[in-house]
Amino acid sequence: MAIGEADVNRDYDVIVLGAGAAGMTAAVVAAHEGLDVLLLDKTDRIGGTAAISGGMVWAPGSGPAKRAGKSDSLDDARTYLQAVIGNHGNATLRETFLTRAAEAIDYLDRNTSVRLVPLSFYPDYYPDLPGASRGGRVLEPLAFDARTLGAAFPLLRAPLPEFTLFGGMMIARPDIPHFRRVLRSPRSALRVARLVGRYLRQRLSLHRGADLVLGNALAGRLMKSLIDLGVSVRLGAAAGGLMIEDGRVCGAEIAVGSDTHAVRARRGVVLATGGFSHDAALRGALLPAKAGGKSAVPLGNSGDGVTLGRTGGGHIPEGNAGGAFWVPVSTFTRHTGEQAIYPHTVTDRGKPGMMAVARDGRRFTNESNSYHEFVQAMFRADDTQGTIPCHLICDADALWRYGLGAVKPMTLRLSPYLKCGYLVSAPTLSDLAERLGIDTAGLVATVARYNADSETGVDTAFGRGGNDYHRYVGDPENRPNPCMRPLVKPPYYAVALYPGDLGTASGLEVDGNGRVLDGAAVPVPGLYACGNDMNSVMAGAYPGPGITLGPALVFGYLVGRHLSGRG
Repeated sequence: MAIGEADVNRDYDVIVLGAGAAGMTAAVVAAHEGLDVLLLDKTDRIGGTAAISGGMVWAPGSGPAKRAGKSDSLDDARTYLQAVIGNHGNATLRETFLTRAAEAIDYLDRNTSVRLVPLSFYPDYYPDLPGASRGGRVLEPLAFDARTLGAAFPLLRAPLPEFTLFGGMMIARPDIPHFRRVLRSPRSALRVARLVGRYLRQRLSLHRGADLVLGNALAGRLMKSLIDLGVSVRLGAAAGGLMIEDGRVCGAEIAVGSDTHAVRARRGVVLATGGFSHDAALRGALLPAKAGGKSAVPLGNSGDGVTLGRTGGGHIPEGNAGGAFWVPVSTFTRHTGEQAIYPHTVTDRGKPGMMAVARDGRRFTNESNSYHEFVQAMFRADDTQGTIPCHLICDADALWRYGLGAVKPMTLRLSPYLKCGYLVSAPTLSDLAERLGIDTAGLVATVARYNADSETGVDTAFGRGGNDYHRYVGDPENRPNPCMRPLVKPPYYAVALYPGDLGTASGLEVDGNGRVLDGAAVPVPGLYACGNDMNSVMAGAYPGPGITLGPALVFGYLVGRHLSGRG
């Protein structure tokens, strides 16, 4: 039977709800251990949030890092997490993650198509705190040739169009500088020509480029593992309820079209539906009012797993530092008429010549801080400065070099973005302030100070460029500060930024094997959770890149092993 069309009229050992990174990991591990697994997703694509993510995996002390000569001790990682998270969340569960992460990564490397390699330099988000790492702790997936998926390739969720070129070409992280230098460096021009030529040849027979990188590569590698291990996959299948007998979860009621199927699971049901980013009621109960309702994750992440888990006896614990992982977003309408949300992670905010200002025309935070930290600053400053929304502004030179949100670098035709109002342009800073409805004197004074600081290389307001993470997200070719360049070349441009999320942190309480716990901390028989359906081991803090995918893989592994009796 073709992948995505599994039989829902028979029993299985395990039912996994949600085909993101955590759900796929639980499914492939359980299948490798000999169990008969049914993986369901209510959308028509495989990959979840992982497929549109940066694909980073935070996994201290991993085998790939050690083999690459990158030293990292669990004591350092433990010290760092304590410095960032403090006493929030479940310290015992966090310890489970730390001590089992290397084991999980090695298992996937030996038994699946997942291949992760350490990044030699990718700092933790608070690099000056004790125990922080500058490189090796963060892993990324090796590039993946999606042609190995065969006819199933179209079922893999595509990356966001704004992060591809020419209608479907993904760009690996090391190649981004070559694209920026394509008009200035013969070597870069040759590299880009080869990449584009390869892509065009692939498009002769494929719906998009097959050279997958970042989160799409991770999702593709997990999907290949599903195929190789014979996991039964059904798409367009939503769980309407859990089947419970004698206090044990023994299956799920599955809706496929207008039909409902009662599918039994001999070992258990795994909740991995991606959290509740698109569930208004749960957002209202668990997230701050200022957060609004904007999310950068797929629409299918609408709280199904958390809701099912609670009806089955599970609960959401208190004590998190926050309920979601934040990112500033801008909103627009694609040429297809589809409403889209662009997450401003690392492509623009931290680059030279970019500045975020409030309604008073003044900066309110360090633009080079992590996206999570940036949104928290928006929350804090809104009452006094008016930061929801705020505006990210730049001059013509910065727009050409780095792009601005959905506007890609070296975009020649800006009129579609200007006509729809996504991009605002003006010949002077005063005119820009008027069009944005922000304080003119404040903006002019702020840019003057920023420009003077850019010349000296010292941000006297917020210390931008002052640590390794800031410098990483900047432009190393820019001097003297890789994060700052004067705004002097008109016209000037701006996009509005709103609070958004990259996923929710509040979720079901679980034990070290991923079993859902009731209010008395007793496991609910037959019920498991992982990914964003389980309460985050980071407790709503965001210590570094990949702190959602790292635990997703580790607890997906632990769930799969425990279901097989080998946990």
